[in-house]
Amino acid sequence: MYKRVLLKVSGEVFGGTKGGLDYEAITKVAKEIAEAAELSVDIGVVIGGGNIIRGVDADKFGVLRTTADYMGMLATVINSLALQSVLEEKFKIQTRVQSAIAVASVAENFIRRRAVRHLEKGRIVIFAAGTGNPYFSTDTAAVLRAIEINADVMIKATKVDGVYDKDPKKFDDAVKYESVSYDEVLNKQLRVADMTAIALCRENNLPILIMDIFAEGNIRNAILGKKVGSLVNQGA
Repeated sequence: MYKRVLLKVSGEVFGGTKGGLDYEAITKVAKEIAEAAELSVDIGVVIGGGNIIRGVDADKFGVLRTTADYMGMLATVINSLALQSVLEEKFKIQTRVQSAIAVASVAENFIRRRAVRHLEKGRIVIFAAGTGNPYFSTDTAAVLRAIEINADVMIKATKVDGVYDKDPKKFDDAVKYESVSYDEVLNKQLRVADMTAIALCRENNLPILIMDIFAEGNIRNAILGKKVGSLVNQGA
């Protein structure tokens, strides 16, 4: 069983089938996190902002890339506040939002030692605004935060149930990996996370577990060490 985890949730998950903020989808994610929290495990969360804005898309329409990326970071703050509110009001779980961009009226500034202290007190810490710098994805931000809080694993919760050799939505013969090495992910350019995030994981020996967030009990089962999704690690 893992003792401390960093959960990365894609922004698209929060968009559900409607896009924007789908509160039914957010509540389902919060329920899964709340059930996992019953295991007395330390949980940090990073949420993407793709349900609200994708910096790369805005860039195509004339928005300066750096500005578009900051817009994306602020979108993650919105998602983080939504998750915090549902966790606290509906599931009565203490949380803290820490932001890499100063938004003092709604969130703490990110301070590593304070984040670790919150975790030690049993609070779920939601890390917002990515790394606070443009040109870095929320995948890379999640890996960075996982390393900083000394997490045992980064759980990447998506709409897909693991890592495949090709897109399972397009190819019926796609093969799922039960486990795969960092090098294989990089060499085959498997769509796990961006290359910077994978390289950072490899350098710091941080395993990544890719799993379907909408499969009931998956987060809890992953923390318990049960076979869920696909594991990316150093390999043999």
